[in-house]
Amino acid sequence: MVLASFLLSVVFSYGSSAALNDANIYITLSVLCFFVMLGVLFDIIGVATTSAELKTFNSMASRKVRGARESIWLIKNAEKVSSFCNDVIGDICGIMSGTTGALITGEIVSSTNLHPVFAPLTVTGIIAAATIGGKAAGKAVAVRRSDSVVFAAGRVIYFFKKIIGRGG
Repeated sequence: MVLASFLLSVVFSYGSSAALNDANIYITLSVLCFFVMLGVLFDIIGVATTSAELKTFNSMASRKVRGARESIWLIKNAEKVSSFCNDVIGDICGIMSGTTGALITGEIVSSTNLHPVFAPLTVTGIIAAATIGGKAAGKAVAVRRSDSVVFAAGRVIYFFKKIIGRGG
């Protein structure tokens, strides 16, 4: 997990740096929204894998439904999947949204007459509220609709496996 965390952090950081180099405030806000939404999405997947029902997917796999085998793998590896989704991706997205928020704060302070203390407090508060609120709402969805969330994730994995020619 440590190596995956390092590599993903480097990739996300490089990607956001490339996107934000000389970017206007709208692009920067879009990158911020991307990181917040990505963190919420992976939190939903991580929680859903811990509460989904394996028997649903065993039945689907016996009928050769695309994505069912991948969904079974997600559920059987729920501890690792949850750790990766919630901790690795979630923490990286939190760090990246904080870094992007700092860029937004700098832009706001340099282009307005706002007090240099007010802008970071406001930006930080908005990012925290969006992240925490999104994850709270997402957890409710993940628990209530865990099978649907895991199946959607399984279908995405199936699709990517087909693209790279490694799967079922």
